[in-house]
Amino acid sequence: MTNRKLTSIDGWVAIADDVLKAVAGGSGPATRVSPAQHLNTSDSLSASEQKHVAGLMRVNHCGEVCAQALYKGQALTAKSDAVRDAMKQAASEEEDHLHWCEQRLAELDSQPSYLNPLWYGLSFSVGALAGAVSDKLSLGFVAATEQQVCKHLKDHFEQIPEQDEKSRAILEQMIIDEDRHAQQALREGGTPFPGAVKQGMTLLSRFMTESSYRI
Repeated sequence: MTNRKLTSIDGWVAIADDVLKAVAGGSGPATRVSPAQHLNTSDSLSASEQKHVAGLMRVNHCGEVCAQALYKGQALTAKSDAVRDAMKQAASEEEDHLHWCEQRLAELDSQPSYLNPLWYGLSFSVGALAGAVSDKLSLGFVAATEQQVCKHLKDHFEQIPEQDEKSRAILEQMIIDEDRHAQQALREGGTPFPGAVKQGMTLLSRFMTESSYRI
C-alpha cells in the first residue's frame, strides 16, 4: 500500500475532528494518568459544595477547550517548524487536562459548558491570527494566556474544599503544566505583553469564566 500525500483538505478534516472532540466531550484517552485516579472516590461534599466545584471545573474545562483551539490555530499558521512542533506538543498536554476535567465533571454529575463551541471558534481565530503575524507574537500570546490561566487555577484551588482531593490534585498538576508552557514560550523568543494588554485579556477572561460557570 502506497502512502498518500496529505492534502489541505485532509488538514481541515483533522481540524474539524479536533473541534468535535474538544467541544462535544468524549476527548480521546489521555497520554498521562489522571492525578486523581488513585485517590478516594467517596468525596464528602455537601450539595452546595458539589455544585460550586462543578462550576469551577466547568470553567477549567472551558479553559482547556480554548487552549486546544489557540494552539491548533497557532500551529496552522506558524512560520517555523520548531514553533509548530512546540504548539502541537503543548496541545497534547492540554488534551490530558481536557480529559481529566471531563472525568471530574462526570463524577460530580455535571457537564461541560454549552458555550464551548463559541469559545473554541473565537480562540482558534485569535491563535491563527497571532501565528500569521509572527512567531514571536504567537509565543508571547501563549505566555500571557498561560499566565492568566495559572491565576485562575490558583484561585479555584483555594476555593475547592480540602476534602475534595481529586479536584485539587488535578488543578495542582494543571498549574505545573501551564506555568511550564508560559516559561517555555518566553524562552523560545515570545514577546512579553505589556500590562495594558494583559489587563484587557483579564477582563475578557472574566466574562468567559463567569458565563461558563453557569452555562
